[in-house]
Amino acid sequence: MLPRMTRWSVYLVRTAAGELYTGVATDVARRFAEHAAGRGAKYLRGRGPLALVYRRGIGEQGLALRVERRIKRLERAEKERLVRARPTRARLIELLDTEPGTSLTGSPRSNGGSGPRREPVRKEPGSSRA
Repeated sequence: MLPRMTRWSVYLVRTAAGELYTGVATDVARRFAEHAAGRGAKYLRGRGPLALVYRRGIGEQGLALRVERRIKRLERAEKERLVRARPTRARLIELLDTEPGTSLTGSPRSNGGSGPRREPVRKEPGSSRA
């Protein structure tokens, strides 16, 4: 019998100061309760009251972690747009799957993979320039 795939979710929590915290969990309600009780991430301790403003089921843990990392890289205004738009799983992955040569899902990119291969810059002997 194959092991059951754990369904991971990504979520965003708003602090009392309006900051957005991004995390992943298999049970978002339980994890949010931990954050609210001061037992979750150290970053959120003392920053309440907290509000769960967005959550989306993603699937496997690796994909959820990649989605979390991309969300954390977004600027605040982009995170706010994401919270307002409440995108579906597919749309969220589509929105975040913008880095050249990489894919959140591991599927080949439409540009044929990682794009043109770049040769490393080599320093010429006796030259101070790369």
